[in-house]
Amino acid sequence: MHEFSIVQALLGQVEDIARDYNASSVSKIYIVVGEVSGVEPHLLKTAFDTFKENTVASEAELILEFQKPHIYCMECQKEFSLERYSMRCPECGSFKVKLTKGDELILRTLELDI
Repeated sequence: MHEFSIVQALLGQVEDIARDYNASSVSKIYIVVGEVSGVEPHLLKTAFDTFKENTVASEAELILEFQKPHIYCMECQKEFSLERYSMRCPECGSFKVKLTKGDELILRTLELDI
């Protein structure tokens, strides 16, 4: 389960940021999760709840925001947000597309207690 290693890296970042701002604790952590990132949200939350103990984020709430996949068509040069993942342009039907959003995992915001 790679969510454990993701959470360990996340908590390392959170600890560094909290230290940089002399925060006593972290109350909320906002993460952007791309819907095609390969990250399972419930496993991520479980891993977070497991590993946050004895850290500056021990009382923190993990808030997930989801990013729908977007593709850019190199034929008709339009970008589309997709309701379901497809590597085919919904406008012209071309397969010459690239994923521009939806596979990311980003630490967006922390709420620190200073």
